[in-house]
Amino acid sequence: MKKILFSPWTKRALFVLCLVPTLFLLWRGFTGNLSANPVEFIEHSTGDWSLRFLLITLSVTPLRKIFDQPLLTRFRRMLGLFAFFYVCVHLLMYLTFDQMFDPMAIYADVVKRPYITVGTAGLLMMLPLAVTSTAAMVRRLGPKRWQWLHRLVYFCTLAGVIHYYWLVKSDIREPAMYGGIWALLMLFRVRMWTQKGSATKSRPTPVALKT
Repeated sequence: MKKILFSPWTKRALFVLCLVPTLFLLWRGFTGNLSANPVEFIEHSTGDWSLRFLLITLSVTPLRKIFDQPLLTRFRRMLGLFAFFYVCVHLLMYLTFDQMFDPMAIYADVVKRPYITVGTAGLLMMLPLAVTSTAAMVRRLGPKRWQWLHRLVYFCTLAGVIHYYWLVKSDIREPAMYGGIWALLMLFRVRMWTQKGSATKSRPTPVALKT
């Protein structure tokens, strides 16, 4: 398993796999199969995939712990950047076709429509995560500060779930499912942090030698 996870081909295969939703949309576009409202279809599809990739990214740590495979962290950055890529396409579709890049219309939409407000907040929280995703930024910020900053991903994902929940209005099954997955992933982390805190407290305090 370690040999597979360490292989550069595994990373390349994952990259291609992450592009499948894009290729699927392109194929549907070329074949004229983007539904009666292509803009809405692409917006919803890219929004869905952004949220899915955020949840997959959050799943890396639990899977790493459960299966004792620390090399899984090699893929976390790529997964997070694909989440950012899909949310950028989602935003671009909204700005281009829904608002025609009209600043006043965009501002009014963000202020008046709660699901747009929370979606915008989630996107803004993703920006520093994408900017600081490189190894150079980890060194510049320091591992501890970088780790604290990247905990914003929990709130980005929650914002995505709320955005989706408020958008659909009637059939809430899918956003509820994503919300349940997010809650389970957060419960795992709370348990992990609690165990870590208990282990730290139970360590014997070093006794200074008398001279």
